[in-house]
Amino acid sequence: MTTTELIQSPLRVTDLGKKYRRKWALQSCSFALRPGVITALVGPNGAGKSTLMATAVGLLTATEGRIEITGTPLTTTPAHPNLGYLAQDKPLYGRYRVTDMLAIGRHLNSRWDDARARRLVDQAGISLSSRVRTLSGGQRTRLALALVLARRPSVLLLDEPLADLDPLARLEVQQTLMTEVLDTGMTVLLSSHILGEIQDACEDLLLLQNGRMVLDGTLEDLLSEHRMLVGPGAGQSDEALAWLPADGVVEIRRTLRQTLVLLNRHAPGLAPRPLREERDAI
Repeated sequence: MTTTELIQSPLRVTDLGKKYRRKWALQSCSFALRPGVITALVGPNGAGKSTLMATAVGLLTATEGRIEITGTPLTTTPAHPNLGYLAQDKPLYGRYRVTDMLAIGRHLNSRWDDARARRLVDQAGISLSSRVRTLSGGQRTRLALALVLARRPSVLLLDEPLADLDPLARLEVQQTLMTEVLDTGMTVLLSSHILGEIQDACEDLLLLQNGRMVLDGTLEDLLSEHRMLVGPGAGQSDEALAWLPADGVVEIRRTLRQTLVLLNRHAPGLAPRPLREERDAI
């Protein structure tokens, strides 16, 4: 990222840290989003993605570090006018009708764009008279997205918005986001624990591991500079992992079902069985 892009960054985080009692959930996290770009925030469950987003919008107080929105330091007040945020649980009132949710949004937000909200709801095929609890998972996500987009944010943070969607609904939400970015110049930070779910919509990538930022750059460059190896779960691939060059390993992620190894592209040799190379697994 150039100096000019850093100066103009809509959201810049410097040495951000968040500590809960004796445990650091985030440490020394620094990045600057490029304006008008959708950036993927990727990392395994528990890496700190939700903590990073909630702290970046002011819902959690940082233990250390600095957050700037369009060059202005973020205060402890969460409702910055240029920020939009959608939490992973997509808080909606199930017993309310869709039209009631729009009315609440209109009442609470001075910059509310009612025409935009209604257009997005209509595009999702959602009836204004429907109760929220009767909507499908995809419809609830698109309603929640309409509510946050109607606030007209210049920076939008979305925490795992696609996690509970089927492939068609996921594609529809991504298309909505890309259209909004193209039409408004909005900047988006979109989190997921699987890059393959969101990479078609994103230009840049942040990789978070154990509360630390381990990769930051354009998606194209980072994918060309790194290799992802996939193998059996913990306990079944120990001999294969002994092959790994110590100076080439960026991350090893192990579960009972699967082992993922992120390597620098220059790491020598072919992966021995049962490891296999997989481009979209970061």
